[in-house]
Formats: sequence, C-alpha cells, structure tokens
Amino acid sequence: MAFRPLHDRVLVRRIEEDEKVGSIIIPDTAKEKPQQGEVLAVGPGARGEDGKIVPLDVKKGDKVLFGKWSGSEVRIDGEELLIMKESDILGIVE
Repeated sequence: MAFRPLHDRVLVRRIEEDEKVGSIIIPDTAKEKPQQGEVLAVGPGARGEDGKIVPLDVKKGDKVLFGKWSGSEVRIDGEELLIMKESDILGIVE
C-alpha cells in the first residue's frame, strides 16, 4: 500500500538498537522502545501565515531522533510504524 502523509506529518520506522549490554541480553519485556528511526515518507509541508507551503527539513531516508511518547503508532502492510509531526522530531542523525 502506498502512503503519503499530509501537511507536516512524517512516517517513521523505528530502528532497533543493540539488544546486548556487555554480555547481558535484555529480554523483550524489559526493553524500552527505540527513540531512533528512519523516515519513510514526508508530507508536502505546513502552511505559513501567508498561506504558502513551508517545506519540511527532513526527507525520506533521514535517520532521526524523536521523543519517547512522540507520534501515533499505525500498522501499514503488517509493519508497525509511527506517524508524527515534524515538530516531534528532535534532530537528524548524521
């Protein structure tokens, strides 16, 4: 299924972090959800006060950091993804 976010929304896939701390493996029930993801799709942008569309700073393929409780979880084609506003993104990992 093709999906295109509206306005200033971004579709993000969480990136799983390393599951080992030293030689200890952390079980799934004790792990926190990762706060890093890959941008899969972006909307055209938000409308400014003058009515013109302001494009987003993030683009498809960017690796981003976001807040712990950011976005709405959705399931698209059997995959759990997040839809969030660009303002929920804390920064781009370079």
